[in-house]
Amino acid sequence: MVVLNKIYTRTGDKGDTALVDGTRVPKFNARVEAYGTVDELNAALGVTRHHAEGALAEALARIQNDLFDLGADVGRPDISKDAEAGYPVLRMVAAQVDRLEAEIDAMNADLEPLRSFVLPGGSALAAHLHVCRTVARRAERRTVELASVEEVNEHAVKYLNRLSDWFFVASRISNHNGRADVLWVPGANR
Repeated sequence: MVVLNKIYTRTGDKGDTALVDGTRVPKFNARVEAYGTVDELNAALGVTRHHAEGALAEALARIQNDLFDLGADVGRPDISKDAEAGYPVLRMVAAQVDRLEAEIDAMNADLEPLRSFVLPGGSALAAHLHVCRTVARRAERRTVELASVEEVNEHAVKYLNRLSDWFFVASRISNHNGRADVLWVPGANR
């Protein structure tokens, strides 16, 4: 259970912050950049949910919860020391990636194949999903960059990779099953 009685602590006033395990690092640390971008994605997704209804809104709520799991995972270094924590450490698992893949396949089943790249837009919901897609790609890049110098849970990276694909397919669904997609026309404005 998380209890937050006081919002400001002044512990970061000199430019450092605590990771999930309590380790203090500069606020520009690669791990902070990675989980900070996941947090930014979650905020963008919160705005996006205001345009969604039904099953899609429920799926977006699940993803928001997953993103908190992901932030906790990426924010905790030293996977090899998880057993020493004295409590179950929250890490992304293969089932979360598998769920995204199954949802992508189900959404994509009724869509016409693309004959061009899709420009971000169409409906308001689709446009917001495209913003989420691009922020998810940045979160993935930051997490992969972190993984090049420190250990990162492989399921965290896979989840981010699938998530941007999920947002893309969901944007097409929200554009009347792709019928309202805005397609790229190469050289159209020459």
